[in-house]
Amino acid sequence: MSVETYKNTFRDLEKTLRGVGPAWVHSLRKRGLEKFLKHGFPTLRNEEWRFTRIKPLADAVFVPTTPSRTGGEAAGGEAAGAVAAVGADEIVARTFGDEGCRRLVFVDGHFAPELSRIDDLPEGILLGSLNEALQTHPDLVRPYLGELADVESQPFAALNTAFLHDGALVYLLGNVSLQDPIHVVFVSGGNEGTVSYPRTLVVAGRNSHATVIESYFGLKDGAYFTNAVSEIVCGENAEVRHCKLQRESESAFHVAMQHARIEHNGRFATENISVGGGLVRNDVVSILDGSGIDCRVDGLYLGTRRQHIDNHTFIRHAKPHCYSLEVYKGILSGKARGVFNGKIYVDPGAQKTDSKQSNNCILLSEDARVNTNPQLEIFADDVRCTHGATVGQLDEDAVFYLRSRGIPTGLSRDMLVYAFAAEVIERINVGRVRERLQHDLYDWLAGNPNG
Repeated sequence: MSVETYKNTFRDLEKTLRGVGPAWVHSLRKRGLEKFLKHGFPTLRNEEWRFTRIKPLADAVFVPTTPSRTGGEAAGGEAAGAVAAVGADEIVARTFGDEGCRRLVFVDGHFAPELSRIDDLPEGILLGSLNEALQTHPDLVRPYLGELADVESQPFAALNTAFLHDGALVYLLGNVSLQDPIHVVFVSGGNEGTVSYPRTLVVAGRNSHATVIESYFGLKDGAYFTNAVSEIVCGENAEVRHCKLQRESESAFHVAMQHARIEHNGRFATENISVGGGLVRNDVVSILDGSGIDCRVDGLYLGTRRQHIDNHTFIRHAKPHCYSLEVYKGILSGKARGVFNGKIYVDPGAQKTDSKQSNNCILLSEDARVNTNPQLEIFADDVRCTHGATVGQLDEDAVFYLRSRGIPTGLSRDMLVYAFAAEVIERINVGRVRERLQHDLYDWLAGNPNG
């Protein structure tokens, strides 16, 4: 599919949305298209993509569902049918038991209010459809939307911005806390050759607190394309706990970009979990734009058969006296491929930086492969920064030890793999999500008994 095809699809979208929403949003979309047309799809010659071949995605034809002029509901039989196929029970089955959570549901990129649960919000919190907020509270959204996502160097962020229409908005004014987790669900109908452009904007004002969970899954095992962008602003002395759960079809393409900016004395933690998807790319960017910040970036990915999972992370220490901790772990079997590229960047003047990064991967089969590249770029002299990476198979001495205690070989291996992944899983602060991931890992191991 050439970039010109996306250009033509963009023109159709603009015709549909003519006169809908603020003019600056139309300008934002046009800028996204302009940058995407300028750079096109990345190739293996691009340093940031040299281990991930996206030609199958670039050559495929993907058609977005058409939004209605009023935005909330999708027009057309396919999207309407996808909405009808999803119910609360299906969401719980595909994600986790989210009782007690506020819930926002989007099907093929369009808000589904009948599946959402956002009643009785405390004062000072705006939660709902981004498209609706652009029409009712545009001045609240404008300072943040499109300000963090890097359309200059990330072609998929530019593509998502070009087709920006709806998404999730989580907005907390200063001195507001929401104890209930917010569950944002992006469901793909799974129809062959469809594309959706999920967008999430989280703004946590000064002294606020929120927990946000993003879930992605497909209803069918189709070769569809999810191109997602999340922008997160953690204000002064605010705390944001974030977790992304990706369980797409193994035939699907999932490309996602997460950009967070943390301000003075902010506390930010994010976990990125990838289980599904045929070709997966996650870009996780965290900018520590103030002193006294605590930032934690974790990830866990499970790959089997011919899945390809690529994780790129970037943590920038822009101000002094900040702490960051990053732990990424991968478990690969079959002929799966994994990529990890993690960079910690310390600005000149960002003294007293304390940053630690580790990437570890277990290969359960001889045909599984991983490329790992931890990096440090330091331009300050009074810092403490470390990084490291390991790739290997299970310790046979540890397996033998467990077997000598009467534990069967298969169960011994499963116990060791679970212990390896537990460091990331146990960091998740929502108990129901943590329990679901434990079950996911057990199910995954049961389906890959010999790697």
